[in-house]
Amino acid sequence: MTLVTETAVKALLETPTTTRVRPRYEGSNICTWIGFKHVNYLVEEAVLDHFRQAGLPARALYEEHGLGLDIVSLDSRILHAFHMDDIADAEVTPWTKDDDSTIGFKVTIQFERNGEIHKAVTSKVRVSLRIDTYLEAAGEVPAGLARFAVAVLGDDLERESAAVAPAEEEILASLTAGANAYGWKWNIPYPYCHFTERLQMSGYLRLMEEGKDRFVADRGISIKTLLDDRRWIPVVPRSDIRILDEALMEEDLYTVYTVEEVFKDFTYTSRMDFYVLRDGKLVKTATGRIVHGYAVIENRRDWSLVNFDQRVIDAISAKAPQA
Repeated sequence: MTLVTETAVKALLETPTTTRVRPRYEGSNICTWIGFKHVNYLVEEAVLDHFRQAGLPARALYEEHGLGLDIVSLDSRILHAFHMDDIADAEVTPWTKDDDSTIGFKVTIQFERNGEIHKAVTSKVRVSLRIDTYLEAAGEVPAGLARFAVAVLGDDLERESAAVAPAEEEILASLTAGANAYGWKWNIPYPYCHFTERLQMSGYLRLMEEGKDRFVADRGISIKTLLDDRRWIPVVPRSDIRILDEALMEEDLYTVYTVEEVFKDFTYTSRMDFYVLRDGKLVKTATGRIVHGYAVIENRRDWSLVNFDQRVIDAISAKAPQA
C-alpha cells in the first residue's frame, strides 16, 4: 500500500512540526563555535524530520516510489552563534502555494542560553522530488506529490541557455575575466553525492565554505594568517544557494567565487557559481551568495565583530597593498 496518503500529503504541506536539533562535533572548528555549514545542516535535518513526522520519510519515498528528496534552495540568516553542545528547537512551517512546483518551508531555530530564548536561525527552504532513473522505474508518481516530481533537478525553472565552452584549459580564465573573482576546477567525488549519482545540497555547502578558504588564501589573508596575526575569524550572517541543474559524480565542476560588494568596512558579499562541461557547453548547475564578516576571539567563550582594516579591504577588493 502506498505511503502517500491524502492525510500524509496534507500534513506535509499544511502542518507545522518541531524537532530537537544539536550541531555536530565536526562543525566546531575554532574554539567551540559552529560554522555556517553545520548551522545549515541543522536546517536540513529539521526539514527531513518534518517529512518523517508527516509519514513520508526520505528513505521510504525513494525505496517505495523512486523519489529522491532533494533540497534545491536554501536561504539562511544566522542571528546568534551556535556553540558545541547547544540543543535547539527547530520549527518547520510549510510554505507552499497552490501553483508552486517545489515544496516550500520556513524554518526557525531557537535555543535557550542563560535563561533567555534566542532566535538563532531563520531559513527558507525548497524541496524537489527527483524521479529516480538510475534503477528501474518505480511506477507512476503518486498523485498527491506529482507536481513536485521532476525528471532533472531544475526542471521547475527557466534555465539560462548553456554557453559554448572555450578550450578546457581556458575555461577558468574565461569565467573570471574582468571580475574580482577566484575559480578552480574539481572532480566531484562520491562522498559529496547522494541517490547514487548527483551532487547534493550539503556538498554545495561544503564547496561554499571551501570557496572562502581558497579565496582569502589566494589574496594573502588565509584563515590561519589572520588567526595567528590578530585572532580574527570569519563569520557568516547569511548564505543562500539554489540548484539549477544536476552535477554528476566524477564530473569536473568549475567553481567561481566573485566578490560583488564590500559594505563599508564591515561585511562583503560574494557570489558563487558552479558549472560543468557537458557536450561542449558550460552548464550552470547552481548559484548562491555568502555574506562574510570578521570577529576577534576574546577568550575561549566569547568573540565580537570587528571592522575590516585596510589590509583586508585591499585584499578582498583586489587592490595591491600600499608600500
